[in-house]
Amino acid sequence: MSALARPLGHPPVSTGGIGVLLVNLGTPDEANPRAVKRYLAEFLSDRRVIEIPQLVWQPILRGIILNTRPKKSAHAYAQVWTEGGSPLAAITRAQAEALQVRLGTSAQVGWAMRYGNPSIAAELAELKARGCDRILVAPLYPQYSGATTASVMDAVGAALGTMRWQPAIRTLPPYHDDASYIAALEADLGRQIDSLSFTPEVLLLSFHGMPARTLALGDPYHCHCQKTARLFAEALAPRFPGLRLDITFQSRFGRAKWLEPATDVVLAHEAQRGTRRLAIAAPGFAADCLETLEELAIRGREQFTAAGGEDFAALSCLNTSKAGMLMLEALTRRELSGWI
Repeated sequence: MSALARPLGHPPVSTGGIGVLLVNLGTPDEANPRAVKRYLAEFLSDRRVIEIPQLVWQPILRGIILNTRPKKSAHAYAQVWTEGGSPLAAITRAQAEALQVRLGTSAQVGWAMRYGNPSIAAELAELKARGCDRILVAPLYPQYSGATTASVMDAVGAALGTMRWQPAIRTLPPYHDDASYIAALEADLGRQIDSLSFTPEVLLLSFHGMPARTLALGDPYHCHCQKTARLFAEALAPRFPGLRLDITFQSRFGRAKWLEPATDVVLAHEAQRGTRRLAIAAPGFAADCLETLEELAIRGREQFTAAGGEDFAALSCLNTSKAGMLMLEALTRRELSGWI
């Protein structure tokens, strides 16, 4: 029996492909106040990020913050902008390209930003158009928070809501205590510490801050950060037995109480108490960005040395390092099990 012929005029349809979408937080398209204002308007309008009633928050955002903050933030972005654009976008793109090489033809890898471009909706549609009817969405946040991982899934849900023919979706779970993540941190940060021209007395692990009330509301983020720090300290101890590790939280915003201790406060305090050689790392960030390259590497150094510190080093995130890409491949292949 011969196969049924495709009806005349039937549009071409590509199916059967597997997709992977790496997602990070977001970035303005350019390092100027106009682009930063557009980015901040989207970011700070997310109800997952700002948990204040919109009737109260939007007048503050539109009337004050978006008229004052973009110029200051644009100056900060300009200090770390690259020929390839935003460091976060450039590195996330490079991670996707490197993961594509590692996965070969078994899956198609894309990348997106939760805020800004390329958008989650556009990249999901692109993977679908390329025949991917099964897609792994991989938020690159090791530690889960409603403001990060859950917000990504909100955007995925909104994009799916516009599709008549939806792909099947899987989600990369938080990997704050995954053995491959801890091993990658130990290997890559250990390598960087070994290459320093000085021996640090203290290694600060700086995680992005969250309002303290999120912990009371049941967000596991603080606990995930603490567990990452504990497991990493245990892994690194045999290699650097005299190194003291402490955890801090950066990027406070607004007047509300945030998770503590604050990174900037601890940097000054360490120098004042006699610490002269300090390194800082940001294990909660999958890729270097404004918060690591400007807030830690530039302003962090200024805060430490102004208080009497001498040697300071901001260690790079995993980025596209060998250890980081081995981890991303391992996590991805595990979550694609049964599909590839």
